[in-house]
Amino acid sequence: MENTSRPATTAGAAETMTAVLQDRYGTEPEAVLRTAHLARPRIGPGEVLVRVRASSVDRGTWHLMAGRPYAVRPVSGLRRPKLPNPGRNVAGVVESVGSGVTAFAPGDQVYGTAVAAFAEFAATRPDRIAPKPAGLTFEEAAAVPVSALTALQAVRDRGRIQEGQSVLVTGASGGVGTFAVQLAHACGARVTAVASTAKLDAVRALGADRVIDYTREDFLAEPGRYDAIIDIAGNSGLRSLRRALTPRGRLVITGGETDGLWLGGTDRQIRAQALSPFTRRHLGTFIASEHADGLRDLTAHFDAGTLKPVVDRVYPLAETAAAIRHLLDGRATGKVSLTLPAD
Repeated sequence: MENTSRPATTAGAAETMTAVLQDRYGTEPEAVLRTAHLARPRIGPGEVLVRVRASSVDRGTWHLMAGRPYAVRPVSGLRRPKLPNPGRNVAGVVESVGSGVTAFAPGDQVYGTAVAAFAEFAATRPDRIAPKPAGLTFEEAAAVPVSALTALQAVRDRGRIQEGQSVLVTGASGGVGTFAVQLAHACGARVTAVASTAKLDAVRALGADRVIDYTREDFLAEPGRYDAIIDIAGNSGLRSLRRALTPRGRLVITGGETDGLWLGGTDRQIRAQALSPFTRRHLGTFIASEHADGLRDLTAHFDAGTLKPVVDRVYPLAETAAAIRHLLDGRATGKVSLTLPAD
């Protein structure tokens, strides 16, 4: 994630905004996040200022807030956060555009990613946003960008899932998982979704052909069953995952975390990449790209009715810490959004 922010200088109360502020790293959102009045971002050539109507939180929000694993800190700031807040997802209305921007104009409704998005205004680039899908509310649209782009790239680009294939999705009730189940179903795959007991019905309603309660059943017990595994929230060993794949199946690891301070579970992704050249199965991971082309592809799915955001709960901006806590406690099915008033 690159840092496209710049120091803002303003004159007068009209150029301030309410925003979430983070001065230091910390694992507890209630201890490190607060709301404050800050200067609005000042955009330069090739940039867009968005009046934020909604945002959302995800696991990446916590990683940026906590500065963990330490591997994120060369990007997020070595000793303290570089950005005022860890928000990335945004849906809102274009307030102004910098010179050279022709794709958007003030008043356009957009969604995508921006820096420091937990605020009334956020700066971004035209290649990070797209027109908001007409059928989605701002709160629904804000739930899409990071999680749905990750799911799209996992299912379509890395998993290469095709009609008739057998696909396993772990972490199916989470932000990425709810999108991955729907996208795999839209490809015509036979989808097996893994979730906890209380969330099985919700996942089944998204198009899963089979659901497995991971608290009661070993979802990797059947060898050679799956053409692709989208492993989002699991921490299963690579040997078990490989055994569950068909001889030329594909494993796409998009998540799975530990308490490790330095790598936080990413060592499993690294080992999968290293092992892949020595097996007929494809084992790998990726860093999701945040780009407008992917957003437009997602919009086509929303317009066609093959994809919908699952928003578990909506919090006001002032309760951002509570929204992150709700996510961390594992109570959410799908996404947790933040809402801001229109004026």
